[in-house]
Amino acid sequence: MSVIKVAILGFGTVGEGFYRTIQSHAEELKAVLGKKVEVAAILIKNKQKERDISSDVLVTTEFEDILNLPQLDVVVEAIVDKDPTYIYLRKAIERGSHIITANKEMFAHYGQELLELAKTHHVSVGYEATVAGGIPVIQTLRQLLNVNRVQQVQGILNGTSNFILTEMREKKLSFTEALRAAQENGYAEADPTNDVEGFDAFYKAMILSRLAFSEEPNWDAVERTGITSITSELIETAGRLGLRFKHIASIKKFGKQLKVSVEPVLVGNEHPLYHVEGVQNAVNISSDIVGQITLQGPGAGMFPTASAVIEDLVYVCQNRPDSEGFQSTSDTIASPEEGQHEENWLITGFKHATNDVIKMIDHIEDGTWIAKAKKEEMKELSRQNLGVVYFPIIGEYEGRHILTRLA
Repeated sequence: MSVIKVAILGFGTVGEGFYRTIQSHAEELKAVLGKKVEVAAILIKNKQKERDISSDVLVTTEFEDILNLPQLDVVVEAIVDKDPTYIYLRKAIERGSHIITANKEMFAHYGQELLELAKTHHVSVGYEATVAGGIPVIQTLRQLLNVNRVQQVQGILNGTSNFILTEMREKKLSFTEALRAAQENGYAEADPTNDVEGFDAFYKAMILSRLAFSEEPNWDAVERTGITSITSELIETAGRLGLRFKHIASIKKFGKQLKVSVEPVLVGNEHPLYHVEGVQNAVNISSDIVGQITLQGPGAGMFPTASAVIEDLVYVCQNRPDSEGFQSTSDTIASPEEGQHEENWLITGFKHATNDVIKMIDHIEDGTWIAKAKKEEMKELSRQNLGVVYFPIIGEYEGRHILTRLA
């Protein structure tokens, strides 16, 4: 019987979950692929640590041992750091192996290079697990892009930040208290910077941008803002207005301009991401034929992520062309450039009228307003008034009364 030989790099949450799933779903994999899937080797850091791994699996700390296997069909990478994992995957591709990765930071930096190298060597790359855990957003975009033109992608891509915002609203906790709860539940690391400052969501947004629009913006031009400035008072104020804070990655084409942002925004109950709570992730895709679709599910965890890796195993073993789904979407319907159209904003810390541009819609309480303005106008207002903080409101805002333009 022919066999598919797989090596796993890393045996943490994702690597172990994938290994266990291969064992528990052996018959299903055999039925789909027509071959038995066997784990031939696992790369680990510490040989002294006890692990429940079959004795017929090569367990090694040396990647060269894996490259020297007589048969190596697929390499699954589940390591955190971007280096040396990129080198490992390059070598695997050059050996003629398909690769699968769950490493969003590495793939955001090196994904395009790996995809191009894989095409040269006639192998496939699976990276479903790099974005939104168990949600099949990569496969969905690949399928949509056969004909549809994607116009916008919005997503809650980090479960830790979403959990913190949910805890702050539902349990009236401060940011510090909600972060502590996330750490106690295992959702946040001891150093939560990647999550709460938006780096994790940023890497995922770059991957989605490359897939959905065949390009990504200059990384330095992306507005990346975390959730550390959001207070329990702000969340309470938003709640009284029927709004909720969500940390959203947004990718959109404005004519020829690609705009990506990762920032906290306010959404009303008509928005598809309004009810996404706790550690859940969700992605809303807008395209010209199907309209809007929303995918929601667990963004992390052993078996949700293992599910994404298993689906990628099927994908790469069928040796799909890696160019699939990467058609240009440059013909996106033109719209006003970002910053050149008026939006609704929640402003706090604004005490005095200092210009004649910002249109105030509602005076909520002392120092807090709803305004209608262009983004550049909001930036100028903030520059002129230290302490002013503002957040975009996605969708319509039905104000209680319209105030005159400030003089």
